[in-house]
Parts: sequence; C-alpha cells; structure tokens
Amino acid sequence: MTLGGWIVMLLAVTGITGLLVWCVTKVIRIPDAPEHLHSQVDIDPGDRDA
Repeated sequence: MTLGGWIVMLLAVTGITGLLVWCVTKVIRIPDAPEHLHSQVDIDPGDRDA
C-alpha cells in the first residue's frame, strides 16, 4: 500500500474510533438518565377517550 493509502486509512480509523468514543462518553455521562427512560405504556397519544 502506498503512503497516501496508509494516511487515508489511519485518518479514517482514527476518526471512526474517535466518534465511537465520543458517543459512548456522551451516553454514559448523561445525568439522571433513568428518569428519562420511557416505555410504550407511558406514551399517551391522546386519541383514546375510552
């Protein structure tokens, strides 16, 4: 592989790995995350009056 190919490959792998790490840390560091969890039972569409 040429030097340009190595550079592009390393930039791509580094970028994707960095994005993965950033996303995981954003999900882990959300304060009070259990309070924001909902299930479909909690959702009221408002069109049922029965």
